[in-house]
Amino acid sequence: MPQLDTSTWFITILSMIITLFFMFQLKVAKYNFPENPEPKLMPMSKSTTPWEKKWTKIYSPLSLPLQ
Repeated sequence: MPQLDTSTWFITILSMIITLFFMFQLKVAKYNFPENPEPKLMPMSKSTTPWEKKWTKIYSPLSLPLQ
């Protein structure tokens, strides 16, 4: 039964990793990235709710008169 020749595995794997690295670098180099990204200012909209139009008072149980 013949033995598996593994003498070329190192150079094959190393060249594959280097090739993938260069291909990834070329893919990333195609993109145009903004130089100084800034947050977008959104206008604040005030929502009106019925309970904001009238004044209400909340009584805590301890401040109620004794019965």
